[in-house]
Formats: sequence, C-alpha cells, structure tokens
Amino acid sequence: MHMMHMIRVLAALLVGAVIIGALGWGLAVRIGDALREPEREERSAAVAVEIAQPQHGQIRDVRRFTGTLRARSQVDIAPRISGRIARLMIDIGDIVERGDLIARLDDDELIQDVEQARADLLVAQATLEERVSAAGIAERDYDRTVRLREQRIASESELDAARSRFESERAVVRVAEADVARREAALRSAEVRLSYATISAVWDTSGLGGVSGSASQRVVGERYVDEGATIAANERIVSLLDIDRVIAVVYVTERDYAFLRTGLEAVIASQHNSAGRQHQGRIVRMAPAFAEGSRQARVEIEVPNEDHQLKPGMFVTVHLELGRDDNALTVPRQALLQRDGVQGVFVVDYETMKAVFTPIEIGIRDRDRVQVVDPPLDGPVVVLGQHLLSDGMQVSIADEDEPGNGAS
Repeated sequence: MHMMHMIRVLAALLVGAVIIGALGWGLAVRIGDALREPEREERSAAVAVEIAQPQHGQIRDVRRFTGTLRARSQVDIAPRISGRIARLMIDIGDIVERGDLIARLDDDELIQDVEQARADLLVAQATLEERVSAAGIAERDYDRTVRLREQRIASESELDAARSRFESERAVVRVAEADVARREAALRSAEVRLSYATISAVWDTSGLGGVSGSASQRVVGERYVDEGATIAANERIVSLLDIDRVIAVVYVTERDYAFLRTGLEAVIASQHNSAGRQHQGRIVRMAPAFAEGSRQARVEIEVPNEDHQLKPGMFVTVHLELGRDDNALTVPRQALLQRDGVQGVFVVDYETMKAVFTPIEIGIRDRDRVQVVDPPLDGPVVVLGQHLLSDGMQVSIADEDEPGNGAS
C-alpha cells in the first residue's frame, strides 16, 4: 500500500511538471511574437519599388519637326511672244544645261517681217545716197554763185536762190538719215522678235556662290504644254528646278524659335528612303515674324542633294540639336514626379531602406533620360512605384536579394 501511494505521488508530480512546462512554452512563444510584431508590421508597410542608378554620359536636346521639301530655285520658261509651238525638245525629268534649246515657235511670219524690214532699210539707204548726191550738187552751185557774186556777175537774188536750194537739200539729207536709222531699228526689232521664237534654258546664276552643277544644270520638273499648241506671251512651257540642293521648310513655335539660329546643323530623313539614310543640312533662313493664325515662324534648312534622292514635295522629318552635355548626370525620365508643385525624384537610402524625396533642377531632356543639374544624387532613384510613396517611407527593392543590386 505504501508503494502504491508513492507511485501515485510521483505520477501526479510528473503530470504537474508537464503542465507547468507547457504553460511556460506557450508564454515564451507569445512573448517572442509580441517582440517581433513591430518588425512584421514595419515589413508589411514597406512599398515594393524598382530603382535605377544615376549615370554620367552624353545627353542631347534634339527637337523633332516635320516639313516639306522644295527646290532651292525654280525657273518657269515662257516665250516673250505668242505663237504655235513647232518643236518641243524636252520632257519631265530631263537634265537641261544652261543655254540648251527648249522649244521653237512657228517663225514663218517672223522671218517675213525680218526680210521686209531689211528691204525697207535698203530703200531708205538708197534714198539717202540720192539725197546726199543732190545736196552735193546744191552745195557746189551755191559755192559757184558765191564766187560769181563776188565778181558781180551773179545777182543777189541768184545767190539767195542757190543758198535756199543748198539748205533745203541738206535738210532732206537729214530726213533721209533719220529714215535709215528708223529702218535699221525696225530691222533689229524684227530680228529680236525672230530670236524670241527660239526658246532656250536661261536663268540667273548670281547668288549661287559658284556651286558646281547648280550654275549649269537644271532638271525639268513640269511640262505645261504639248507640241503644236498655240500659247500666249509669258505662258509657261516648262519649269526647271535646281535640286542639287533642296530646302526643307518647317514651322516652329515661339518656344523652339528662341533656340534656333542660322547655321545650326540639322538631320533630315524622308519616308521615301527605305534604307533609313539621313541627310545633313543647316538652317539658312528664319522668318522674322510669326503667322498670326498659327503663331509659328517659317524656318528653311538647306540640304545637299547631289544624287537627287530627295525630291521637291516630299514629306520629311527634321531633327535639330539645340543642346548637348557630354558628361551629364542623368536619371530615367520616368523617375520624375511632382510633390506639392515641386519637381523631384525619390532617392533610396540603403542604410535605412527609406525613400527620400529630393527636389532637382532639370537641364537637358531627351526621349528616355533627363539631366540633373543640381543637386548631385548619391543613391539610386525610384523608377517604378514612386507614385505610392511619401517622403521617408520604407521601401523594398523588387527582384533584389541584396542592397545595391538595383537596375542601372
């Protein structure tokens, strides 16, 4: 009996110990959980973001404009007289040298006018010779009468009559001389009109700066009439284009106009060029006034075009570089945001894993990045998730195991 009592006491003590141990373990677990709860709450409050490191490198301020090409110069060839086109020597796309024959008008009547004027001149010249001869006879008669009068052989009235005939014949000679001059002018006029029947490629080469090719060649851009047609004076026959250099015409707003200047280089591309070739040009003219309707100003860019790949009328894209920094501090453009009207970025502090809003001064912008002029940034910037942040908020780096492994 005594042994049984001892066994029951030991069993009760063992059960009590187990119960006390279980209670102690539960209490310890609850105390540990209570101690770790702030850490879990802090972790659950962190915002997952993506980051990128600021970079040093080149950044360019390139503005893109669209415009249309036109020939550097266009000459419309037209006759100075009306008539029927007997021959037309050129067609669209032909290369024309300066002085080449373009067309001939029917010149039968003009040739007849020249022959008539020449015949009239011959008649006038013969008349002049006759009058000069008569004047010579009258002059000799007058001289003889003067001598006879001095010898008192001729009377005073005979001397007066001889003088009158001489003066009259001299006047007739002057009239005949004037008639010859008039007939010569008529002949020259008829010859000039005949020359107008031959229409040549002529244009002014002044102001071209002696550019090879531009002064001597043109391409036929348009033909307005056909052979056999009757045209009026100054009616266009063909247009001749100088496309060794073309002009890209763009229109810019006040914001961009302030950064442009003559001589500024440009890059021109056309949709026609499937190979993606770009052409270099430069600004040669800027309008001094803005159109009231569009509030834009015309800007002309001259582009060398020796191979004639660019054609007048083409739609082109013009890129103008307005600024460049070869060692700029830049961040991705998507990192920018506004807070209370202030532009800045969120910079991540790796020690505290907090995002600090940092106002920045922006310089050059391109399509993907912006230049940070001030202040110098000493950490990565948030590029995704920044709109969920406030200053000093805890962050976690998405897809990153260790600090410092953010996207660059």
